[in-house]
Amino acid sequence: MNYTREELIQSEATMNQMRNAIYHLARFMDKNGVSDIKERLRRMGKSIARTYINHWKPTQVVTISNLKDFITTIYQKVLDSYVSIEINESEKLVIVRDSKCSLCKYYYEDIEIAGCEIIIGMVSELITQINSVSKDSSSVFLEPFEVKESRTHGNKSCIQIYKYKIGGAN
Repeated sequence: MNYTREELIQSEATMNQMRNAIYHLARFMDKNGVSDIKERLRRMGKSIARTYINHWKPTQVVTISNLKDFITTIYQKVLDSYVSIEINESEKLVIVRDSKCSLCKYYYEDIEIAGCEIIIGMVSELITQINSVSKDSSSVFLEPFEVKESRTHGNKSCIQIYKYKIGGAN
């Protein structure tokens, strides 16, 4: 059965197939000597965001004052996860702790990359897509920084870190 993007957005399909596909893909790329797997996964996330935003836009502008709410909404509505978010203003970092990361549910002894590399690409690009048309000088932009911890590596939660800047695109 074929679904439109709008129907897929409204569905409550599980992430099992996507999660499994990511790790099969990571193994395949590793086996074939691909060295930039992390960057490729992030590009996949960005590509997902560029099409997703055409069908669902939760806000007109993302600023530092609504950043936590925006990220929380994305994780809840898109990834069916609840997160805690810390903003480190001195280092311009956004730290997201996800104890139920939908792409990193299991520990994989043979995997070096975290599935949530896709998520940090997607979340940052959603914000870029929304704010690139905004004239608001307080718009915030995220750049994927690192996945510090991952359930894929045996940690209790995933910790995804973004760098942010205010007032201009990356």
